[in-house]
Amino acid sequence: MSLSLDDALVTEQLAYYRARAPEYDRSYVERADLRELLRVSAEWPVGGDVLELACGTGQWTALLAERAASVTAVDASDEVLALARERAAGPNVEFVRADVFEWRPERRYDTVFFGFWLSHVPPARMPGFWNTVAAALAPGGKVVFVDDGPTEVVNEVVLADESAPAALRELADGSRYRIVKVFHEAEALTADLAALGWAVDVRTAAESFIVGVAEPAV
Repeated sequence: MSLSLDDALVTEQLAYYRARAPEYDRSYVERADLRELLRVSAEWPVGGDVLELACGTGQWTALLAERAASVTAVDASDEVLALARERAAGPNVEFVRADVFEWRPERRYDTVFFGFWLSHVPPARMPGFWNTVAAALAPGGKVVFVDDGPTEVVNEVVLADESAPAALRELADGSRYRIVKVFHEAEALTADLAALGWAVDVRTAAESFIVGVAEPAV
């Protein structure tokens, strides 16, 4: 599978999140498990200078900023960044509009964080994405990520015969979009990242989600 096969799917995914920006935060209001996940995030090894990839509407950015010396939050959507700036504006937060698949870090960070993003990375793009993460990580730093666990597949309309694992999402206005959606099993994800040169501990959090802490393998 070449990267070119994923282009249309990834482009449609970005269009979906731009259109979904006004609706995105509803799930954090409606789902008790998501609110619990935000609460337990205080236990994760986050600190120092933090890079947040695919920051969305800033739900995580605000929490990161409370614990970090600085946060650089990157997203490709002006629509979600506008909301994130309202939620997480502060002297230690910088927002960058850029395509995470194309963006390259200009410095290194103590923590690289991404929330509900890894499942949107096509398998063919995993090596390149993790190369970007490695380039952004300072010596001794850690990668922390959270995402939907495998049980969340029941809440998706899974699509077959796409260039990558995919699902169909519908917005309140009835419009439909294809997105990349990979439901990572902890054991398989651990093996996949080991093959890319990472040591990772993946655990279940708030019943429905997975949390991973990764660092370059020695």
